[in-house]
Amino acid sequence: MSEEIGGPAILVLEDGRVFHGRSFGAVGETFGEAVFNTGMTGYQETLTDPSYHRQIVVMTAPHIGNTGVNDDDPESTRVWVAGLVVREPSRITSSWRSKGALDDEMHRQDVVGIALTGTRALTRHLRDKGAMRAAISSVETDPKTLLARVLEQPPMVGADLAGEVSTDTAYEILPPEGVETRHHVVAVDLGIKSMTPQRLTERGCRVTVVPSTTTAEDILALDPDGVFFSNGPGDPAAADGPVATMRGILDADKPLFGICFGNQILGRALGLGTYKLPFGHRGANQPVIDTRTKKVAITSQNHGFAVDAPLDTPFDTPYGRAEVSHIGLNDQVVEGLRLLDRPVFSVQFHPEAAAGPHDAADLFDEFVDLMSAQPAPAAK
Repeated sequence: MSEEIGGPAILVLEDGRVFHGRSFGAVGETFGEAVFNTGMTGYQETLTDPSYHRQIVVMTAPHIGNTGVNDDDPESTRVWVAGLVVREPSRITSSWRSKGALDDEMHRQDVVGIALTGTRALTRHLRDKGAMRAAISSVETDPKTLLARVLEQPPMVGADLAGEVSTDTAYEILPPEGVETRHHVVAVDLGIKSMTPQRLTERGCRVTVVPSTTTAEDILALDPDGVFFSNGPGDPAAADGPVATMRGILDADKPLFGICFGNQILGRALGLGTYKLPFGHRGANQPVIDTRTKKVAITSQNHGFAVDAPLDTPFDTPYGRAEVSHIGLNDQVVEGLRLLDRPVFSVQFHPEAAAGPHDAADLFDEFVDLMSAQPAPAAK
């Protein structure tokens, strides 16, 4: 460990497992669900992804902080992770874009972390036992005392969190200079990442981002060409409001695209169930297969819940026939849904792909094509 790393710290899991390390980032105490991320890059995007709200993220890459932090990579206006676990924080920052060190930014935003040599053992434990409640503390030295407080924390199952990370007021993002505005998209912010509206504006979409509590009636009053449902944190089984909104949009037969949490909301809107994965998919190296083309894409993912749907055959829903459009090759998890009789689809992964990969970026083109294919409104 670098001599710059702070004093003793402990990580306690809800099953009683204890890991000892050194304080990294802010001194203090934090609680959340312990999960691991297998990405080798993109730690700043991970920290600022609202989908990680109330989660302590374990980075499996051994060296974190090499490129510092900058003003371009954040996916939101703040750090959302509850805590950060790394093996070895970088002793230096080396990047022409860097505006400061990761450790300093964690101090500035009061993010508690721990540096410990046992991140591999911790990751294997979470793979074997599943994601679980945890705490990091650099102020409490007694693991039993900290464990008692961990067990008082609410579980992720049943957690309705989208409203805690969503925007309070609507705002608009215009296409960049030189790009013609072709469509108007209303994006429901369930924990949206900033790169997603950017991908849409690059394709000529004017994007109106609205709070998670926005009703279908209010969305349709904005006269959108298409509606987008974003990623976000929490248990989709608890998100009854966004499900009702989704059903209202489906009733209106508007082009609709959802990613990550939006995929799970579509599943529920179609009458499907959802369930919690043992340890989830988090990282930038997740292979999925398109069930129509058989093309395999390496994707960026961050989800702990999944949709329960038949993988090998179309199925009936209140909105017509549907099919699973993508399947995860590691564990056969549903990674996408598509309606066969309406302009509606969703994926469980992140095609906006900051910090990569970009294999699935053409899904934004597919959404634009669906909007372009709609008949022009009748003259009044």
